[in-house]
Amino acid sequence: MLEIRHLRTLLALREHGSLVAAANDLCLTPSAISHQLKELDHWYGVEVVNRRSRPVSFSNVGQRLLALADDVIPQIQIAQTDITRIVHGQTGRIVFSSECHSCFDWLMPLLNQYRQHYPDVDLDFASGFEANPHELLQTGEFDLLITADPIKLKGIEYFPIFEYESRLVLSSTHRFARQEQITIKDLAEETLITYPVDKHRLDIMAHVFIPANVQPKQIRTTDLTQMLIQLVASGRGIAALPDWVVNEYEVKGWVISKRLDCVGKNGLRRTLYAGYRKAEKDKNYFEGFLKQLERFSQQRSSYYNH
Repeated sequence: MLEIRHLRTLLALREHGSLVAAANDLCLTPSAISHQLKELDHWYGVEVVNRRSRPVSFSNVGQRLLALADDVIPQIQIAQTDITRIVHGQTGRIVFSSECHSCFDWLMPLLNQYRQHYPDVDLDFASGFEANPHELLQTGEFDLLITADPIKLKGIEYFPIFEYESRLVLSSTHRFARQEQITIKDLAEETLITYPVDKHRLDIMAHVFIPANVQPKQIRTTDLTQMLIQLVASGRGIAALPDWVVNEYEVKGWVISKRLDCVGKNGLRRTLYAGYRKAEKDKNYFEGFLKQLERFSQQRSSYYNH
């Protein structure tokens, strides 16, 4: 019966040209090599290798077995490497979901850095915004959830990534731009421009309008942050966005932002979390992502504290 060891032996004989050199390469004795060749000769009924020539030569059968070895042995080596990486947690798949439209601004650079250390890990995103993402995380529909509203569930942990401020975004010509105090009643007279998600997931709705039992005059939605900014800049309404998003557009002079001090003197402050199943931490590649997320959190905290 043809075995992998025979194919390795034939390749070593072709490379080194003699039984002695091939035996040294394979950490075998020349007699062990000779015994393997006799096995092949017996199975196929012909001489596979001419051991009398210098260097050794191969019959037509031997040439065909060498072609097989050239195809098979590299694939075996690749598979062994892959299996080793799997066993040691160097390869796998992480599926992300997010309740935050604008989180991709900081998440994508983080994922690019992660790929440099774990190139064999497949990174993917769940499509759309789910109605019950925490439960889907628990059942394994995805592996990591970015959220500002952690829910206590069995087997789920939440890592605080960073704190942010949700700021009121305005056109520079809007009447609120010159107004010192902006009340909830004032906000209710405006068109709110936001993302097309459930209102309970919007900071300004969940923590400003709904607790006060009021609604904005009108709600207009768009999927794209840049389109949202453009609508605000052209005076079509107001918005509320995380500070890391609005800062970029304020620097460009497209819009201005103000603290939502109708909530409190510190404005509307929230914490962003990464939720994941506790069991995932046993996987090396997943633990590696959590550590990178932790370093990102520390760097961001250090930057903002200075």
